Amino acid sequence: MSARPEPAADNPVVLPTLGEAVRVWARIGLLSFGGPAGQIALMHKELVEQRRWIGEERFLHALNYCMLLPGPEAQQLATYIGWLMHRTVGGLIAGLLFILPGALVMLGLSALYVVWREVPLVEGLFFGIKAAVLAIVIEAGLRIGRRALRTGAMRVIALGAFLALFLFRLPFPAVVLGAGLIGWLGHRLAPALFVKAGQHGASGPPVEGLVDRLLSSGQLSHTRPSPVRAVAVLCIWLPLWLAPVAVLALATGTGSVWMQIGGFFSAMAVVTFGGAYAVLSYVAQAAVETYGWLAPGEMLDGLGLAETTPGPLVLVLQFVGFLAAFRHPGALPPLVAGGLGALLTVWATFAPCFLWIFLGAPFIESLRRNADLSAALGAITAAVVGVIAHLALWFGLHVLFGEVRAVPVVGLSLDLPVLSSVDWRAAALASLALLATQRFKMGVLPLLAICAPLGALLKTFA
Repeated sequence: MSARPEPAADNPVVLPTLGEAVRVWARIGLLSFGGPAGQIALMHKELVEQRRWIGEERFLHALNYCMLLPGPEAQQLATYIGWLMHRTVGGLIAGLLFILPGALVMLGLSALYVVWREVPLVEGLFFGIKAAVLAIVIEAGLRIGRRALRTGAMRVIALGAFLALFLFRLPFPAVVLGAGLIGWLGHRLAPALFVKAGQHGASGPPVEGLVDRLLSSGQLSHTRPSPVRAVAVLCIWLPLWLAPVAVLALATGTGSVWMQIGGFFSAMAVVTFGGAYAVLSYVAQAAVETYGWLAPGEMLDGLGLAETTPGPLVLVLQFVGFLAAFRHPGALPPLVAGGLGALLTVWATFAPCFLWIFLGAPFIESLRRNADLSAALGAITAAVVGVIAHLALWFGLHVLFGEVRAVPVVGLSLDLPVLSSVDWRAAALASLALLATQRFKMGVLPLLAICAPLGALLKTFA
């Protein structure tokens, strides 16, 4: 679509209709492959470059705010822009259409997974997907590291986060919040060590959008901060988010799988800084070791499925919720229980995303040039590099070795591989996948399309 024409000076600026916006948000939701970087680039192209609904600087300003929040920044950015244009209903439409296509596909793939998982051909395909996902996670850590680790202090924070998880098994929320506190205090004590994170978005001359013109003329009153409106948002969205979890606790008991799913993923929604790759380290540890919902390799299967669907990669949590309920169905048929577990996970994960936007978006101007907050965000991003490195190590141990043992070392319990259990097929395929991502810059979908059949061949004939 060509760029929207500039309005004449004597004509009023008019936003697109809600129906037109729905069509565009549906298109973005269906095409949002490639993780947050690709999704943000797609929104920039559709909303800034082609339609000029929002200007370049305001797009980046909104993205910087979403980067401060827990949860998937691309989905929150869509919600924010939708709210900016068409109030709460616009934010709901934009945010939901960003989630729903991928969530529906992920639900179907999860059901097929539990039904066909033991078929040798399917098992071989997932063997190849695991090797590809290991390379994808390593590539993500390297990409974020090149952007985030610009000073010695940032590199120390990344290393500290990795050691905190690997050696001391500290909880993920403590690592993330601790890094933010270090960044905030560090900027006050030694500002030169804590630089602001890089900007996002496309390069080129700034573009002014329809929203910018309306705001400059004093319109769009819903964007002005209002304590009364903020209290109303809290009174509506907190119960909406937490009421289903509370009802399940009363109906099924605090020890039920439903309460475990609702409580765990509601807590995750508050601390999921850094995107899906960062939070997966903590989720994998809890889902595999604490709750026993999944086997280690199944987390890789879930991430591989999430990589093939549109929408945020954090939809992999839906896969975890599906398997948790499927394997602890109670009186329900397993597939029905799995579907309800997936639905509960999606609700607990994404309902607070709308709360963060509707509550905080009117106040973002007060955060725009807050140097202390930017330093805290930069430190959290540095810690995320260490978290992803730990995730890659955890995945690597379970992909490349058939046996991993907890070994006591100097008073610590470390998960170390049994070297004789190394799987050369997985090592060869993971090396090939890493070469494809690093040397040939292969995208996620082509990589999965190549590695899956290669994994089936290796599993069958090697």
